[in-house]
Amino acid sequence: MKNNDVLLGILGGVAVGAVLGVLFAPAKGSETRKKIANTSVDFKDSIKESLENFSEKIAQTINGLKDEANEIIADAKDIIDEEKVNFDNLKEMNKSKTLS
Repeated sequence: MKNNDVLLGILGGVAVGAVLGVLFAPAKGSETRKKIANTSVDFKDSIKESLENFSEKIAQTINGLKDEANEIIADAKDIIDEEKVNFDNLKEMNKSKTLS
């Protein structure tokens, strides 16, 4: 969560700095508006790319967690199967002792 806050803070700072730089630069109003529009498009693209990267990382993390969960489930099933065999063996041993 902290990484996201830092990333958003950096992107926000870059956007504010770019807009302020354009506004205080000596240029015609029409040129300034074009610069602001271009800066806005660049900022939008930057945010879009950051969100795509973030979404990709989340998807990778989720897939990794799913894989780990499946491994844990498979291991648990193996242990349960082994314990069932052990239990059946104990039952048979007790039957044979009881019959003797």
